[in-house]
Amino acid sequence: MAIREVLKMGDPRLLVSANPVEDFASIELARLIVDMHDTMRSLNGAGLAAPQIGVGLQVVLFEVDTNPRYPEVEAVPLTVLINPVLTPLSDEVEEGWEGCLSVPGMRGLVPRHAGVRYQGFDATGQSIDRSVRGFHARVVQHEVDHLNGVLYPMRIRDLRHFGFTEILFPGQNLQDD
Repeated sequence: MAIREVLKMGDPRLLVSANPVEDFASIELARLIVDMHDTMRSLNGAGLAAPQIGVGLQVVLFEVDTNPRYPEVEAVPLTVLINPVLTPLSDEVEEGWEGCLSVPGMRGLVPRHAGVRYQGFDATGQSIDRSVRGFHARVVQHEVDHLNGVLYPMRIRDLRHFGFTEILFPGQNLQDD
């Protein structure tokens, strides 16, 4: 359909909580999901939330197969997750490097729950209920944060671990976020 412009950190629309989806059969929702997928793929993203393209709805999608931005992570299946609810599987927290299409060219060391259960709905309104760990859990938490007006730099504990990708990881060719 269309590749949409991704809002950048500083845009006030990224700081607003998104509204739940109510009509799963709408043409607008179907178009939004296609546009989000096309936009994410065009930018080598691991995920994208509707607020990142200026749409205030609780819709995220994520997928990692082979991604030059995250060359050493496990695969994450393409998932459209609507009206998500996250529940930590334990108190275990892991720190990991994250980037974001709304914070291009930068990475930060972000604490996240090591495992989460996520519940919600797919694009057709069918229920989703999964428990995941590792990078999959990190991606889900990152994307759902966008639905609550939270960008990953807000979660960084030590700003010495936040900076430009080419400075933090010289020679690794991780591309722009």
